[in-house]
Amino acid sequence: MKKERKKINGNTLLSMGYKSGKWFKEALVYLNANQLSHDEMVAYLEQFKPGPVTPLHEEPIPYTVNIKAENELEAENVAAVKNTMYAVMKTPTVVGGAIMPDACPAGPVGTIPVGGVVVTKNAIHPGMHSADICCSVMLTDFGDADPKVILDAAHASTHFGPGGRDRSDQYPFPDDLLKAFENSRILKDNNFVQIARKHLGTQGDGNHFLFVGRSAKTGNTMMVTHHGSRGVGAKLYRHGMKIAERFRLELSPATMKQNAWIPFDTEEGEDYWEALQVIRKWTKENHICIHDETATKANATAENRFWNEHNFVFKDGELFYHAKGATPLDKKFMPDITGPRLIPLNMAEPILIVDGATTENNLGFAPHGAGRNLSRTKHRRSKGDRPIRKIFAEETKGLDVRFYSNEIDITELPSAYKSAKNVREQMQEYGLGTVLDEVLPYGCIMAGDWQKNAPWRKRR
Repeated sequence: MKKERKKINGNTLLSMGYKSGKWFKEALVYLNANQLSHDEMVAYLEQFKPGPVTPLHEEPIPYTVNIKAENELEAENVAAVKNTMYAVMKTPTVVGGAIMPDACPAGPVGTIPVGGVVVTKNAIHPGMHSADICCSVMLTDFGDADPKVILDAAHASTHFGPGGRDRSDQYPFPDDLLKAFENSRILKDNNFVQIARKHLGTQGDGNHFLFVGRSAKTGNTMMVTHHGSRGVGAKLYRHGMKIAERFRLELSPATMKQNAWIPFDTEEGEDYWEALQVIRKWTKENHICIHDETATKANATAENRFWNEHNFVFKDGELFYHAKGATPLDKKFMPDITGPRLIPLNMAEPILIVDGATTENNLGFAPHGAGRNLSRTKHRRSKGDRPIRKIFAEETKGLDVRFYSNEIDITELPSAYKSAKNVREQMQEYGLGTVLDEVLPYGCIMAGDWQKNAPWRKRR
């Protein structure tokens, strides 16, 4: 009687030097069903053998520095940005990079800074576009409309703060957008769709805003919105980071977790890239529905409209440009380009309407705003015990500035940001776009300090 071979299990594979993975289940079924000899088993398992580990670059890949310190505080900021970029540029997939005049740290050392561009080869790094996928700006020209009428109508059309809209208050979800979600292997999950429906027509919190002003050239009233992909984008980011971490452990354990990547030439890479494009489409629609509803409520006509992302991954052949707060100048990065690009500075400064050419140092990008020299906490401390309303009155004099939560957030006032003058001067010095027009400020809406009276604080 033939002796039955002992059943092969995961420990058998581990003892042979293989790392645990999803493939274990499939391999064990095959091995136990076919009763292979030792040599046949080794030959079969060869396909699952991990490739060679990819080391970090011994020296960081060179990158261009389009920023200079104008004072001691900025010198500390620039030094911190360079320190974190030094670590980022040692990531194995990186082939180039740049930092912009609005650059500032965005996390632990080794995290791509705000105002940073990192170019990689055949690799998508979710941590380099962060949770706020496709953070972007859109402008609508409302002609000779009264800016107050537009701002009032916008206030009744938008939504700031956490969470989304109640079912009775949700914007219609376009059929083509729903089909795009359903055709995505990642986003077809009903939870993605539910969040996408609930958050459509919302702008979140932080530095996101709705701005109304007049064109310096034409005098026309213009509205600009700034926000990202909200909860649905954050969910995709978390999904992408989990995938990237699995590849990091297999391909390059020495790479920092925040710089893990998904190889584009894998099924996971293609699926993630396609999902990013759907999220891009959703985010654009998120802007459009707010602008269109504002036009309806104000009985105004949209004479022109254009938009651009400034926090996304842009593909050019086998190269992936990760822009963590950088405005694309090169039209190849925007398949639906309809006009110039937008660079907001702060609520009391004009929004710049720009165009420009790709150069060796800008890599096809410009700044995306004014950036910060101090964290929010340090900025609050810098104001001492001065009354918040007095600070607000001084910094927003002559402007109609509103906080959706009815609570002032002093970390979003003009003094919280870098000098707009310095950013503009450095844009010119380093060839980072040409200013075509400016939207002079009339007023804006932001989330405000919504946590001050949050339900859990009241209960406490």
